[in-house]
Amino acid sequence: MRRGTWLKLFLLWLTGMDLRVTLLAVPPLITHIHQTLHLSETEVGILNGMPVLLLSAAATLGSMVVARLDGRRATLIGLVMVAAGSALRGIGLSRVMLFGMTFLMGIGIAIVQPALPSLVYNWMPDGIGLATAVYSNGLFVGEVLAAALTASYVLPLLGGWPQALAFWSALPLITAILIATCTASPPASSNTRAPWFPDFKDPRTWRLGLIQASSSVIYFGSNAFVPDYLHAVGASHLIGVVLGWLSAGQIPPSLFLLTFSQRFVGRRAILQFDALLTACGLALFFVSHPWCRILGAALLGFTSAFAFMLALAYPPLLAEHASEAARLSAGMFTVGYALAFFLPTLGGWAWDHSGLAWTSLFPVAMASALLLIAPIGLKVSK
Repeated sequence: MRRGTWLKLFLLWLTGMDLRVTLLAVPPLITHIHQTLHLSETEVGILNGMPVLLLSAAATLGSMVVARLDGRRATLIGLVMVAAGSALRGIGLSRVMLFGMTFLMGIGIAIVQPALPSLVYNWMPDGIGLATAVYSNGLFVGEVLAAALTASYVLPLLGGWPQALAFWSALPLITAILIATCTASPPASSNTRAPWFPDFKDPRTWRLGLIQASSSVIYFGSNAFVPDYLHAVGASHLIGVVLGWLSAGQIPPSLFLLTFSQRFVGRRAILQFDALLTACGLALFFVSHPWCRILGAALLGFTSAFAFMLALAYPPLLAEHASEAARLSAGMFTVGYALAFFLPTLGGWAWDHSGLAWTSLFPVAMASALLLIAPIGLKVSK
Protein backbone atom coordinates (compact mmCIF):
# COMPACT_ATOMS: atom_id res chain seq x y z
CA MET A 1 0.00 0.00 0.00
CA ARG A 2 1.31 3.47 -0.84
CA ARG A 3 2.25 6.02 1.80
CA GLY A 4 -0.61 8.31 0.76
CA THR A 5 -3.11 5.50 1.24
CA TRP A 6 -1.86 4.77 4.75
CA LEU A 7 -2.17 8.46 5.59
CA LYS A 8 -5.76 8.60 4.37
CA LEU A 9 -6.64 5.46 6.33
CA PHE A 10 -5.12 7.02 9.44
CA LEU A 11 -7.11 10.22 8.93
CA LEU A 12 -10.32 8.23 8.45
CA TRP A 13 -9.58 6.34 11.67
CA LEU A 14 -8.97 9.57 13.58
CA THR A 15 -12.17 11.10 12.23
CA GLY A 16 -14.18 8.07 13.30
CA MET A 17 -12.69 8.30 16.80
CA ASP A 18 -13.50 12.04 16.98
CA LEU A 19 -17.21 11.37 16.43
CA ARG A 20 -17.51 9.22 19.55
CA VAL A 21 -14.87 10.34 22.02
CA THR A 22 -16.40 13.83 22.40
CA LEU A 23 -19.92 12.41 22.52
CA LEU A 24 -19.27 9.71 25.10
CA ALA A 25 -17.07 11.82 27.36
CA VAL A 26 -20.29 13.13 28.95
CA PRO A 27 -21.69 9.97 30.68
CA PRO A 28 -18.59 9.48 32.90
CA LEU A 29 -18.86 13.15 33.94
CA ILE A 30 -22.63 13.35 34.26
CA THR A 31 -22.65 13.19 38.08
CA HIS A 32 -20.26 16.16 38.30
CA ILE A 33 -22.21 18.12 35.65
CA HIS A 34 -25.47 17.30 37.41
CA GLN A 35 -24.21 18.56 40.79
CA THR A 36 -22.51 21.69 39.46
CA LEU A 37 -25.41 22.94 37.34
CA HIS A 38 -28.22 21.42 39.46
CA LEU A 39 -29.77 19.70 36.46
CA SER A 40 -33.07 17.87 36.75
CA GLU A 41 -33.29 14.25 35.65
CA THR A 42 -35.24 15.42 32.60
CA GLU A 43 -32.40 17.78 31.66
CA VAL A 44 -29.89 14.97 32.11
CA GLY A 45 -31.96 12.84 29.72
CA ILE A 46 -32.09 15.67 27.17
CA LEU A 47 -28.32 16.22 27.45
CA ASN A 48 -27.63 12.55 26.71
CA GLY A 49 -30.32 12.13 24.06
CA MET A 50 -29.88 15.37 22.10
CA PRO A 51 -26.82 14.35 20.05
CA VAL A 52 -28.36 10.99 19.10
CA LEU A 53 -31.57 12.66 17.93
CA LEU A 54 -29.54 15.23 15.97
CA LEU A 55 -27.75 12.39 14.16
CA SER A 56 -31.14 11.70 12.61
CA ALA A 57 -32.56 15.20 12.31
CA ALA A 58 -29.45 16.91 10.90
CA ALA A 59 -28.09 14.14 8.66
CA THR A 60 -29.67 15.84 5.65
CA LEU A 61 -27.69 18.98 6.44
CA GLY A 62 -24.52 16.92 6.06
CA SER A 63 -25.67 15.67 2.68
CA MET A 64 -26.38 19.24 1.54
CA VAL A 65 -22.93 20.45 2.62
CA VAL A 66 -21.26 17.55 0.76
CA ALA A 67 -23.26 18.28 -2.40
CA ARG A 68 -22.50 22.01 -2.29
CA LEU A 69 -18.83 21.60 -1.38
CA ASP A 70 -17.34 18.10 -1.18
CA GLY A 71 -16.78 15.37 1.40
CA ARG A 72 -13.41 16.74 2.51
CA ARG A 73 -14.62 20.31 3.10
CA ALA A 74 -17.80 19.03 4.79
CA THR A 75 -15.67 16.91 7.11
CA LEU A 76 -13.48 19.90 7.97
CA ILE A 77 -16.50 22.08 8.75
CA GLY A 78 -18.07 19.35 10.88
CA LEU A 79 -14.87 18.61 12.81
CA VAL A 80 -14.33 22.29 13.64
CA MET A 81 -17.94 22.48 14.91
CA VAL A 82 -17.39 19.34 17.00
CA ALA A 83 -14.17 20.75 18.48
CA ALA A 84 -15.68 24.17 19.22
CA GLY A 85 -18.90 22.77 20.68
CA SER A 86 -17.09 20.26 22.85
CA ALA A 87 -14.56 22.79 24.16
CA LEU A 88 -17.15 25.46 24.96
CA ARG A 89 -19.70 23.24 26.72
CA GLY A 90 -18.31 24.08 30.16
CA ILE A 91 -17.57 27.78 29.67
CA GLY A 92 -19.06 29.83 32.48
CA LEU A 93 -20.66 26.77 34.13
CA SER A 94 -23.86 27.77 32.36
CA ARG A 95 -26.82 25.60 31.35
CA VAL A 96 -27.29 27.75 28.26
CA MET A 97 -23.72 27.13 27.15
CA LEU A 98 -23.88 23.43 28.01
CA PHE A 99 -26.99 22.75 25.97
CA GLY A 100 -26.22 25.26 23.22
CA MET A 101 -22.72 23.95 22.59
CA THR A 102 -23.91 20.34 22.85
CA PHE A 103 -26.36 21.22 20.09
CA LEU A 104 -23.53 22.70 18.00
CA MET A 105 -21.38 19.61 18.59
CA GLY A 106 -24.28 17.32 17.61
CA ILE A 107 -24.79 19.25 14.36
CA GLY A 108 -21.08 18.89 13.60
CA ILE A 109 -21.20 15.12 14.15
CA ALA A 110 -24.32 14.89 12.00
CA ILE A 111 -22.48 16.66 9.16
CA VAL A 112 -19.39 14.46 9.35
CA GLN A 113 -21.23 11.13 9.41
CA PRO A 114 -22.68 11.33 5.87
CA ALA A 115 -19.50 13.05 4.69
CA LEU A 116 -17.33 10.06 5.64
CA PRO A 117 -18.79 7.70 2.98
CA SER A 118 -18.14 10.46 0.43
CA LEU A 119 -14.51 10.64 1.60
CA VAL A 120 -14.24 6.86 1.33
CA TYR A 121 -15.65 6.98 -2.20
CA ASN A 122 -13.12 9.64 -3.26
CA TRP A 123 -10.07 8.44 -1.35
CA MET A 124 -10.37 4.66 -1.70
CA PRO A 125 -12.82 3.66 -4.45
CA ASP A 126 -11.18 0.24 -4.74
CA GLY A 127 -10.97 -0.34 -0.98
CA ILE A 128 -14.38 0.71 0.31
CA GLY A 129 -14.71 -2.23 2.68
CA LEU A 130 -11.29 -1.68 4.23
CA ALA A 131 -11.73 2.08 4.57
CA THR A 132 -15.14 1.62 6.20
CA ALA A 133 -13.71 -0.96 8.61
CA VAL A 134 -10.91 1.46 9.52
CA TYR A 135 -13.11 4.44 10.42
CA SER A 136 -15.61 2.13 12.14
CA ASN A 137 -12.77 0.83 14.29
CA GLY A 138 -12.06 4.46 15.14
CA LEU A 139 -15.68 4.89 16.27
CA PHE A 140 -15.45 1.97 18.66
CA VAL A 141 -12.00 2.92 19.95
CA GLY A 142 -13.37 6.41 20.66
CA GLU A 143 -16.18 4.90 22.71
CA VAL A 144 -13.76 2.80 24.76
CA LEU A 145 -11.28 5.63 25.33
CA ALA A 146 -13.96 8.06 26.50
CA ALA A 147 -15.49 5.52 28.89
CA ALA A 148 -12.18 4.21 30.24
CA LEU A 149 -10.12 7.39 30.62
CA THR A 150 -12.42 10.35 31.25
CA ALA A 151 -13.41 9.81 34.88
CA SER A 152 -10.37 7.81 35.98
CA TYR A 153 -7.55 9.86 34.46
CA VAL A 154 -8.58 13.01 32.56
CA LEU A 155 -10.86 14.45 35.27
CA PRO A 156 -8.38 14.01 38.18
CA LEU A 157 -5.54 15.32 36.03
CA LEU A 158 -7.32 18.50 34.91
CA GLY A 159 -9.45 19.12 37.99
CA GLY A 160 -12.91 19.74 36.53
CA TRP A 161 -15.43 18.53 33.99
CA PRO A 162 -15.22 21.65 31.75
CA GLN A 163 -11.49 21.06 31.37
CA ALA A 164 -12.05 17.35 30.72
CA LEU A 165 -14.50 18.12 27.90
CA ALA A 166 -12.08 20.69 26.47
CA PHE A 167 -9.29 18.08 26.58
CA TRP A 168 -11.17 15.71 24.26
CA SER A 169 -12.06 18.60 21.93
CA ALA A 170 -8.41 18.84 20.93
CA LEU A 171 -8.66 15.57 18.96
CA PRO A 172 -11.14 16.73 16.27
CA LEU A 173 -9.26 20.01 15.96
CA ILE A 174 -5.96 18.19 15.37
CA THR A 175 -7.66 15.89 12.86
CA ALA A 176 -9.11 18.87 10.98
CA ILE A 177 -5.66 20.49 10.78
CA LEU A 178 -4.12 17.26 9.46
CA ILE A 179 -6.82 16.80 6.81
CA ALA A 180 -6.53 20.46 5.75
CA THR A 181 -2.74 20.34 5.41
CA CYS A 182 -2.14 16.77 4.18
CA THR A 183 -4.95 16.24 1.66
CA ALA A 184 -6.56 18.09 -1.23
CA SER A 185 -10.18 18.42 -2.26
CA PRO A 186 -11.25 16.42 -5.33
CA PRO A 187 -11.56 18.23 -8.66
CA ALA A 188 -14.82 20.10 -9.10
CA SER A 189 -17.41 18.32 -11.21
CA SER A 190 -21.03 18.59 -12.16
CA ASN A 191 -21.83 16.15 -9.35
CA THR A 192 -21.22 18.92 -6.81
CA ARG A 193 -24.67 20.18 -7.78
CA ALA A 194 -26.27 16.76 -7.61
CA PRO A 195 -29.46 16.29 -5.53
CA TRP A 196 -28.68 16.21 -1.82
CA PHE A 197 -32.04 15.69 -0.10
CA PRO A 198 -32.50 11.98 0.77
CA ASP A 199 -34.83 10.16 -1.59
CA PHE A 200 -37.34 8.56 0.75
CA LYS A 201 -39.08 6.99 -2.25
CA ASP A 202 -35.94 4.98 -2.93
CA PRO A 203 -36.31 1.51 -1.32
CA ARG A 204 -32.55 1.47 -0.69
CA THR A 205 -32.91 4.37 1.74
CA TRP A 206 -35.39 2.42 3.85
CA ARG A 207 -33.52 -0.87 3.62
CA LEU A 208 -30.29 0.78 4.75
CA GLY A 209 -32.14 2.76 7.43
CA LEU A 210 -33.68 -0.41 8.85
CA ILE A 211 -30.30 -2.16 8.86
CA GLN A 212 -28.62 0.73 10.64
CA ALA A 213 -31.56 1.07 13.07
CA SER A 214 -31.38 -2.65 13.85
CA SER A 215 -27.69 -2.43 14.74
CA SER A 216 -28.30 0.57 17.01
CA VAL A 217 -31.36 -0.92 18.70
CA ILE A 218 -29.52 -4.15 19.48
CA TYR A 219 -26.80 -2.23 21.32
CA PHE A 220 -28.66 0.73 22.84
CA GLY A 221 -31.80 -1.29 23.60
CA SER A 222 -29.68 -3.82 25.47
CA ASN A 223 -27.81 -1.07 27.33
CA ALA A 224 -31.09 0.54 28.34
CA PHE A 225 -32.89 -2.47 29.79
CA VAL A 226 -30.33 -5.13 30.70
CA PRO A 227 -29.54 -3.50 34.09
CA ASP A 228 -33.18 -3.31 35.19
CA TYR A 229 -33.88 -6.79 33.84
CA LEU A 230 -30.97 -8.29 35.79
CA HIS A 231 -32.09 -6.45 38.90
CA ALA A 232 -35.64 -7.77 38.46
CA VAL A 233 -34.48 -11.40 38.18
CA GLY A 234 -32.16 -11.17 41.18
CA ALA A 235 -28.89 -10.96 39.24
CA SER A 236 -27.82 -7.40 40.10
CA HIS A 237 -24.28 -8.59 40.76
CA LEU A 238 -23.92 -9.27 37.03
CA ILE A 239 -24.88 -5.80 35.80
CA GLY A 240 -21.36 -4.40 35.60
CA VAL A 241 -19.73 -7.42 33.97
CA VAL A 242 -22.58 -7.95 31.51
CA LEU A 243 -22.52 -4.31 30.36
CA GLY A 244 -18.75 -4.50 30.11
CA TRP A 245 -18.89 -7.52 27.83
CA LEU A 246 -21.70 -5.95 25.80
CA SER A 247 -19.36 -3.06 24.98
CA ALA A 248 -16.24 -5.22 24.64
CA GLY A 249 -18.05 -7.40 22.11
CA GLN A 250 -18.03 -4.46 19.69
CA ILE A 251 -14.26 -4.42 19.24
CA PRO A 252 -13.59 -7.83 17.56
CA PRO A 253 -15.85 -7.14 14.51
CA SER A 254 -13.90 -4.01 13.62
CA LEU A 255 -10.61 -5.92 13.81
CA PHE A 256 -12.10 -8.84 11.90
CA LEU A 257 -13.32 -6.67 9.03
CA LEU A 258 -9.96 -4.92 8.80
CA THR A 259 -8.59 -8.26 7.61
CA PHE A 260 -11.52 -9.79 5.75
CA SER A 261 -13.52 -6.77 4.56
CA GLN A 262 -13.57 -7.77 0.88
CA ARG A 263 -15.14 -11.13 1.70
CA PHE A 264 -18.00 -9.78 3.81
CA VAL A 265 -18.83 -6.19 2.85
CA GLY A 266 -21.79 -5.81 0.50
CA ARG A 267 -23.12 -9.37 0.95
CA ARG A 268 -26.65 -9.42 2.29
CA ALA A 269 -26.39 -13.07 3.37
CA ILE A 270 -23.78 -12.00 5.94
CA LEU A 271 -26.24 -9.50 7.43
CA GLN A 272 -28.92 -12.16 7.59
CA PHE A 273 -26.53 -14.55 9.32
CA ASP A 274 -25.77 -11.73 11.76
CA ALA A 275 -29.51 -11.49 12.45
CA LEU A 276 -29.60 -15.17 13.40
CA LEU A 277 -26.58 -14.71 15.67
CA THR A 278 -28.42 -11.83 17.36
CA ALA A 279 -31.38 -14.11 18.10
CA CYS A 280 -28.97 -16.70 19.50
CA GLY A 281 -27.28 -14.08 21.68
CA LEU A 282 -30.63 -12.89 23.06
CA ALA A 283 -31.75 -16.45 23.77
CA LEU A 284 -28.44 -17.20 25.48
CA PHE A 285 -28.77 -14.09 27.64
CA PHE A 286 -32.12 -15.30 28.98
CA VAL A 287 -30.56 -18.52 30.28
CA SER A 288 -30.15 -17.97 34.03
CA HIS A 289 -26.56 -19.25 34.30
CA PRO A 290 -24.16 -16.25 34.78
CA TRP A 291 -21.80 -17.27 31.99
CA CYS A 292 -24.71 -17.66 29.58
CA ARG A 293 -25.84 -14.12 30.31
CA ILE A 294 -22.29 -12.81 29.86
CA LEU A 295 -21.71 -14.68 26.60
CA GLY A 296 -25.13 -13.65 25.31
CA ALA A 297 -24.38 -9.98 26.00
CA ALA A 298 -20.96 -10.24 24.32
CA LEU A 299 -22.60 -11.81 21.27
CA LEU A 300 -25.17 -8.99 21.12
CA GLY A 301 -22.33 -6.46 21.21
CA PHE A 302 -20.57 -8.35 18.42
CA THR A 303 -23.60 -8.58 16.14
CA SER A 304 -24.62 -4.93 16.67
CA ALA A 305 -21.15 -3.70 15.70
CA PHE A 306 -20.88 -6.08 12.76
CA ALA A 307 -24.23 -4.95 11.34
CA PHE A 308 -23.39 -1.28 11.91
CA MET A 309 -20.11 -1.55 10.01
CA LEU A 310 -21.67 -3.43 7.12
CA ALA A 311 -24.42 -0.79 6.93
CA LEU A 312 -21.84 2.02 6.75
CA ALA A 313 -20.17 0.37 3.75
CA TYR A 314 -23.32 0.15 1.63
CA PRO A 315 -23.79 3.84 0.57
CA PRO A 316 -20.40 4.16 -1.21
CA LEU A 317 -20.86 0.68 -2.68
CA LEU A 318 -24.29 1.51 -4.10
CA ALA A 319 -23.59 5.12 -5.16
CA GLU A 320 -22.54 6.27 -8.61
CA HIS A 321 -20.67 9.32 -7.28
CA ALA A 322 -19.50 10.81 -3.98
CA SER A 323 -22.44 13.14 -3.36
CA GLU A 324 -24.86 10.26 -3.92
CA ALA A 325 -22.98 8.30 -1.26
CA ALA A 326 -23.54 11.19 1.16
CA ARG A 327 -27.21 11.43 0.12
CA LEU A 328 -27.79 7.72 0.72
CA SER A 329 -25.94 7.91 4.02
CA ALA A 330 -28.02 10.88 5.14
CA GLY A 331 -31.23 9.00 4.36
CA MET A 332 -29.92 5.93 6.18
CA PHE A 333 -29.00 7.94 9.30
CA THR A 334 -32.27 9.89 9.24
CA VAL A 335 -34.36 6.72 9.23
CA GLY A 336 -31.95 4.65 11.32
CA TYR A 337 -31.32 6.97 14.24
CA ALA A 338 -34.97 8.08 14.41
CA LEU A 339 -36.05 4.45 14.78
CA ALA A 340 -33.17 3.76 17.18
CA PHE A 341 -34.34 6.69 19.33
CA PHE A 342 -37.99 5.61 19.49
CA LEU A 343 -38.02 1.79 19.22
CA PRO A 344 -36.46 1.07 22.63
CA THR A 345 -39.39 2.86 24.27
CA LEU A 346 -41.53 -0.10 23.17
CA GLY A 347 -39.55 -2.23 25.58
CA GLY A 348 -40.42 0.00 28.50
CA TRP A 349 -44.05 0.13 27.40
CA ALA A 350 -44.21 -3.67 27.12
CA TRP A 351 -42.76 -4.14 30.62
CA ASP A 352 -45.08 -1.52 32.14
CA HIS A 353 -48.19 -3.09 30.64
CA SER A 354 -47.32 -6.77 31.01
CA GLY A 355 -45.38 -6.74 34.25
CA LEU A 356 -42.91 -9.16 32.64
CA ALA A 357 -39.28 -8.05 32.76
CA TRP A 358 -38.19 -10.04 29.71
CA THR A 359 -40.54 -8.08 27.45
CA SER A 360 -38.30 -5.02 27.88
CA LEU A 361 -35.87 -6.64 25.44
CA PHE A 362 -38.57 -7.10 22.81
CA PRO A 363 -37.03 -4.30 20.66
CA VAL A 364 -33.81 -6.35 20.41
CA ALA A 365 -35.79 -9.31 19.09
CA MET A 366 -37.58 -6.97 16.68
CA ALA A 367 -34.22 -5.64 15.49
CA SER A 368 -33.06 -9.20 14.81
CA ALA A 369 -36.13 -9.79 12.64
CA LEU A 370 -35.65 -6.51 10.77
CA LEU A 371 -32.00 -7.33 10.15
CA LEU A 372 -33.09 -10.61 8.59
CA ILE A 373 -35.63 -8.99 6.26
CA ALA A 374 -34.18 -5.55 5.41
CA PRO A 375 -31.23 -6.69 3.23
CA ILE A 376 -33.54 -8.49 0.79
CA GLY A 377 -33.32 -6.68 -2.55
CA LEU A 378 -30.02 -4.90 -1.92
CA LYS A 379 -27.74 -5.46 -4.90
CA VAL A 380 -24.15 -4.30 -5.11
CA SER A 381 -22.54 -4.16 -8.54
CA LYS A 382 -19.07 -2.96 -7.43
